Amino acid sequence: MIRDDIENKLISRFSPHFLQVINESHRHNVPAGSESHFKVVIVSDLFNDKRNVSRHRDVYQTLSHELDNGVHALALHTFTLSEWDEQQDKALHSPGCRGGSQQD
Repeated sequence: MIRDDIENKLISRFSPHFLQVINESHRHNVPAGSESHFKVVIVSDLFNDKRNVSRHRDVYQTLSHELDNGVHALALHTFTLSEWDEQQDKALHSPGCRGGSQQD
């Protein structure tokens, strides 16, 4: 499963305090069972002293194979441990599909 591959690569690369990889493909206009749209919430010390752009670049680089082979979108929520302590009680919802969803 692509979701498992993503999770394993992120664990190996970032040694996260917290990691959540959610397949959100069902919210988009794709065939049932697709693994093309994911939300990633990751908390890592490797994000200390890095801006969001750099954090996202690191995640994209780690998942370059998946992005080149079927993963269409990643909603990234990257945090340091102190940021996560402040953020975790707030909802981290992904926006709806702008291309039209079969569920809407």
